[in-house]
Amino acid sequence: MRSRPVVAKALLAVLLSIATPARADRQEDPGLRAVLQQAIAATRCDGHGDQYGGEVFFKLHEPQLRRILRDPAERIDILRSVYCEAQRVAARYHDQEGLDLRLTPELVLAVIDVESHFNRYAVSTAGAVGLMQVMPFWPRRLGVDNRLFGSVDFNVRMGCEILAYYMRMEHNDYRRALSRYNGSTGRREYPDLVLGRLADRWRG
Repeated sequence: MRSRPVVAKALLAVLLSIATPARADRQEDPGLRAVLQQAIAATRCDGHGDQYGGEVFFKLHEPQLRRILRDPAERIDILRSVYCEAQRVAARYHDQEGLDLRLTPELVLAVIDVESHFNRYAVSTAGAVGLMQVMPFWPRRLGVDNRLFGSVDFNVRMGCEILAYYMRMEHNDYRRALSRYNGSTGRREYPDLVLGRLADRWRG
């Protein structure tokens, strides 16, 4: 006879699988491959955007992140990557297409908070990995080492590119872009959760 803790864990696993089903359509848009291949070729993002803005961003959000992550080096790494990558991808869309994407570093922090709670090693029930929960089929399709997706820089870069792609597609409509990112198009739960987190914790 199984012990009660084992039965309880098994029941919890079943309930979680029902509550958070795998989203087969998440990040499956054909156009994403070319965008991510271009992002892979880019060099490490370092110091993009104005220095003053980066310092303000860090001073605003490092105390909040301190409550979640004990390692100061990891906090600095995540905040640097988020600020730099969000600024870079928004600047590229502006320079190449004249678009002003409303992709802010604060929005990226809110997405990470909801997706992984800043756990760089997080793996979802659908196999999505890392801070921004990039889907597991991308390493194979892009021909890169799986381990890259566990790095802060690379995972944030991929996540920002995917989110920017959907924001462009949805003309800066946060809710629609976020639901596409999450693979829950037409549903409000995920966008509401991210935007609520943005307003409560990460608003600039």
